[in-house]
Amino acid sequence: MMLSSFSERVWKVTKKIPRGSVATYKDIAYALHTKAYRAVGNALNKNPHAPIVPCHRVVKSDGGVGGFAHGTVKKITLLQKEGVIVKNGKVVEFEKRKVAFSSLR
Repeated sequence: MMLSSFSERVWKVTKKIPRGSVATYKDIAYALHTKAYRAVGNALNKNPHAPIVPCHRVVKSDGGVGGFAHGTVKKITLLQKEGVIVKNGKVVEFEKRKVAFSSLR
């Protein structure tokens, strides 16, 4: 299967998210100079490089956990192992945990 360069660029940006931090699908799209948020999610859903490309660290713009190829329970477990607290399906202290957009470029 040939992967698009878009997916590869998504994975490259996602790889920059540090342990214990999160970024949004929108942040990654902006880092790639696009508004294709859904395409970012689709690329992450097909990520063959996990956990090297930590797609579990990508969440919704409202701090909600969002989807995950291995299920949201697994995503929450991975985030919590990194010290990210999730309560009622949302990242606690979301703004503090969110990586700066500029560091994703």
